[in-house]
Amino acid sequence: MNDLKKKTFFTIFSIISLFACFFTIIFNVQTYRREYYGILNNLTKMRNILNEEDNPFDEDIRKLSSNTEIYNRKVMDYEVYTFILDRNNNVMLKISHSDNIVNNDVLNEAYKIINKNNKSKIKVGCLYLRSYAYNFNYGNFLTIINIKNTRNNLIINLLISIFLVLALEVLIYFISKKITEWITEPVVESFNREKEFVANASHELKTPLAVMMASVDSIDVNKKNEKWINNLKSESDRMNNLITRLLDLSKSENFLNKENVSENDLSMIVEKRALTFESLAFEKNVKIETNIDEKINFMCNKESIDELVSILIDNAISHSINNSTIKVNLSKNTKEIKLEVINEGESINPDDYEKIFERFYRSDKSHNRKSNRYGLGLAIAKNIVESHDGKIIAFSKDGYTTFKILFKI
Repeated sequence: MNDLKKKTFFTIFSIISLFACFFTIIFNVQTYRREYYGILNNLTKMRNILNEEDNPFDEDIRKLSSNTEIYNRKVMDYEVYTFILDRNNNVMLKISHSDNIVNNDVLNEAYKIINKNNKSKIKVGCLYLRSYAYNFNYGNFLTIINIKNTRNNLIINLLISIFLVLALEVLIYFISKKITEWITEPVVESFNREKEFVANASHELKTPLAVMMASVDSIDVNKKNEKWINNLKSESDRMNNLITRLLDLSKSENFLNKENVSENDLSMIVEKRALTFESLAFEKNVKIETNIDEKINFMCNKESIDELVSILIDNAISHSINNSTIKVNLSKNTKEIKLEVINEGESINPDDYEKIFERFYRSDKSHNRKSNRYGLGLAIAKNIVESHDGKIIAFSKDGYTTFKILFKI
């Protein structure tokens, strides 16, 4: 259920966030394009006006003075300057089209452009990085546009957009959370009713089953009824085991109360559980090897953690090959506590890495039927881990299967 909520929330949050980012990008791109083509159009217009002259500038400068179109050409949105050049690229005339004087910065920029270019070209470049755009016509003219204000405005717009998106993400987070709760509410209610039904049914079945088992034990066994009595006992034991596991599952699905949590020596809990299973492992021709760091204290429910370790070791024994070794490792670093149970045996199919933690899931149904397994143990283990804000994963590699649990400190 938690996975469903997380996936639903992530999907909704991602979609809304993508739309917000998309519109922000569109706004900044449109603003950038408008400024870019505004600058390019001004450079092109100035080029067209200046190219109407028959380039007599170096021969008779007075002819240029009569071209009032060049002098009177005003540009309101940008600082535009024109430098008339002779055939050797010497500056003959400086013209401002924006009522600004041609200061030293602009003049220095003009000389840089003239000295580094030997061919005619229009250069706008990236408006976020450049201070000047220009149109250089070799041996004829140079038009420069000061785009510092444009650059600063674009950067400010971009920063404001990013800030608004980040602020909007907070709102999107709460909106996504509300929508997730609204969408998953029917599923949560159905899931809770199912859990309640399983718990209630298990409790109701436990009493009559206990009566039946007691009654079977009280029947005198003879040659005529021995077969039937044994069958009744066997199936009663199986049913009792199933009901017990269902009750354990129901208990594990209820998150722990703070009253049930206390600081416990996790190292001692794991060590005791491993010792308890040594006799069972010996019967299966399997050894248990422990590598446990001492004095690892952890805020937990002792009974639940005891059950968790038991499930993992029992599962490892059941799926180990003969004469193999089960490794139980417990370690701690500055961020987390790591518990590993590793056994050598049949590998888990990668497609089943997540499925094995589902209720009643059994990859080998015939094997589990014979050994009275119902696919509930790992589901209980997962619930216990998650109730302690931990994470459990399973994987197989080179014939070894590992169950790894991480608890945050």
